[in-house]
Amino acid sequence: MSAFEYQVVPAPRRGKSGRGIKGGPAKFANAITDLMNEMGAQGWEYLRADTLPCEERQGLTSKTVKYHSMLVFRRATDPSGVDATMLALEHHEDRLEDYADLEEPEAQTDEVSELDQEPAQEPADEDQARA
Repeated sequence: MSAFEYQVVPAPRRGKSGRGIKGGPAKFANAITDLMNEMGAQGWEYLRADTLPCEERQGLTSKTVKYHSMLVFRRATDPSGVDATMLALEHHEDRLEDYADLEEPEAQTDEVSELDQEPAQEPADEDQARA
């Protein structure tokens, strides 16, 4: 199981002009594309977009809730992408193979020596002993 670190960035609010890009939706898509390519170049993988509430001050005494669109990215904490747990398991399996040729110990028998046996209980009453 891999461990990840996460980066959350606000989604662009405005489009970005570019050569041959016309119209609001195309400019907005261009802004998101640039942001995702920038994050991807740094090793971040796009995970999802979320709209989250945030309580903000409005004026001196009141508060209001505003919703913000956020883009969530993640990347593995181990840059090589190899999980340390899997490496440890593979190493352990290699060591088990070293011992595969050894014979298993003989099973113990059910024989009980005299020392291991419990002493016989003596009757508490002499009348019970005679009966």
